Amino acid sequence: MEVLLDPFRFEFFRNGLIVATISGGICALIGVYVVLRNMSYIGHGLSHAIFGGAVASFLVGINFYLGAGAWGFASALMVNRVARRRSIGADAAIGVITTASFAFGVALISRNAGFTRNFEAALFGNVLGVNRSDVIIVTVVAAAVAGILIALYRPMLFLTFDADVASVFGVPTARLDALFALLLAATVIATMQVLGVTLIAAALVIPPVVARMVTDRFRTMLAISVVVGVASGFVGMYLSFYLDIASGASIVLTQASVFVLVYIATSRGRSGRMRLAGVSSH
Repeated sequence: MEVLLDPFRFEFFRNGLIVATISGGICALIGVYVVLRNMSYIGHGLSHAIFGGAVASFLVGINFYLGAGAWGFASALMVNRVARRRSIGADAAIGVITTASFAFGVALISRNAGFTRNFEAALFGNVLGVNRSDVIIVTVVAAAVAGILIALYRPMLFLTFDADVASVFGVPTARLDALFALLLAATVIATMQVLGVTLIAAALVIPPVVARMVTDRFRTMLAISVVVGVASGFVGMYLSFYLDIASGASIVLTQASVFVLVYIATSRGRSGRMRLAGVSSH
């Protein structure tokens, strides 16, 4: 029993465990909207775009959350604006904007060798760097994102399932798209410390996909996805201590293991049929 409780003696582990658990839950929550809107590439793209801002913030010497936050919000708004031009398309917009931002970050790193360790932490997560202020920031961001999604549940639901019809019925789709992009950027920035740039996209996608294989009901899908995200964050963080691996990798591998188990279970029960369409809004 003492062996199992041993990690809790360390403050960095306690802080990391709280942040990892909250991060898993908020990524899973907003990830449901991301998956159902076929926007999985946005989570991947924004995390890479924000990387450029993170590097610039470090080199200039300003607060990470302020610098990366401003950069991330600007990238999200730019992607949203460009994506609304039908002649370009969202995937192409993200491909141009986010890869250019990531390349800018890499270019800055190549000019500053002292950033090597921070570079690895930004890519793969670094639980040792999590402190009390990070716990507070992640908690506040998670509460704000969850609160906004709950407050705008109906219009966001309408927008998720049929944006064209939602626009006809007076739903401000352009504003909601921009707001959603900002919420997603805030989530990526807040969770980058634990998950790392390269693994945030997986944390956004895997829990919702697991939930999607289990249910057709939107509200149930939200609940299952959050449970999977929270549990994976807790277990993954715990395992990372004993396996001595990056916290982000441990969390995502835990989620992937859950995906495999659920996939096998649902395949046997439904003759191998994965239900990826026809979600009920109830």
